Amino acid sequence: MFTGICKELRRIFVAVGMTAAVPLSAWAEGVQPGTNMFEPASKPAGEIFGLALLVLSICAGIFIVVGGMLLYAIIRYRRKPGDTSEPPQVFGSLQIEMAWTVVPILIVVVLFLASARLIFAIQDAPQPKKSISITLVGHQFWWEVRYPKYGIVTANEIHVPVDKATYFKLLSADVVHSFWVPELAGKTDCIPNHVNTTWILPRKTGLYLGQCSQFCGAGHARMLLRVYVDTPAQFKAWIKNQQKPAVEDPAVAAGREVFMDNACMDCHEIRGTPANGRFGPDLTHLASRDTLGSGTVLNTPANLREWIKDPDHFKPGVLMPAMQLNNKQLDEVTAYLCSLR
Repeated sequence: MFTGICKELRRIFVAVGMTAAVPLSAWAEGVQPGTNMFEPASKPAGEIFGLALLVLSICAGIFIVVGGMLLYAIIRYRRKPGDTSEPPQVFGSLQIEMAWTVVPILIVVVLFLASARLIFAIQDAPQPKKSISITLVGHQFWWEVRYPKYGIVTANEIHVPVDKATYFKLLSADVVHSFWVPELAGKTDCIPNHVNTTWILPRKTGLYLGQCSQFCGAGHARMLLRVYVDTPAQFKAWIKNQQKPAVEDPAVAAGREVFMDNACMDCHEIRGTPANGRFGPDLTHLASRDTLGSGTVLNTPANLREWIKDPDHFKPGVLMPAMQLNNKQLDEVTAYLCSLR
């Protein structure tokens, strides 16, 4: 019976989770929602989900007991037709008062110990020697992703291998942000001048959506994060491609000149070129990413051109200014950026 109740509670929680997941990524035009905190796909997320089930089950039990007793009292002791007498007045019951004092204390102690055990188990988990290390830096309003071991810097899209632990070093370049990929791990803040850490151990390949869950300014709602859990072969191929310098295509040389002659190179880096800006995302392999503006829109030539022309059109509050380029220059620089795979 208890197993059946747990399965039914899980079904309800999953339905609620899917409903709550829609706003998380609904802003990204063409990007399908796919975040459900009640379908964990990583070890720490699974352990958090187990604790959530325990807490919700205990709370549901309390609700059923209290609600049942209240309903019984309402029905059993309701006023009978024609009965105008005052019911017996009973004052004090040591047994009942002891019960409603001791039982809640025991429940709170159980929940406290279960939560504390899980917190320390996740926070104090030793990092395996063969794990992946990633430094994640929150910016207004995008994510900088560094792979120190591989010499890779990218933005907004994280690739990790399946069935292998990945440890994150969380930093912030400006205000407080919060790293949250519900299906992979719990929330962890990125705090200026302070280092936080978290980790994941994904069990299934696929795309997992996350976001900044700490209000960080006007563009906070569109600070999306995408985590791709790859097979070992896919991850190795992605690393190999990301380690390459920018593609030099003579066909888009005009666009390269537009990029280098304007303020673009002051904010963005393209490895293998004079552009070495650090204020904005690294664009060395921009065309290999699925989205623009930290998940705001799909990465298509039309969206990229419009983004360069007026980023605020897609992402109000974005700190990137509109580039004052004519139509010919927009076409050329768009073609150049689309070649960066």
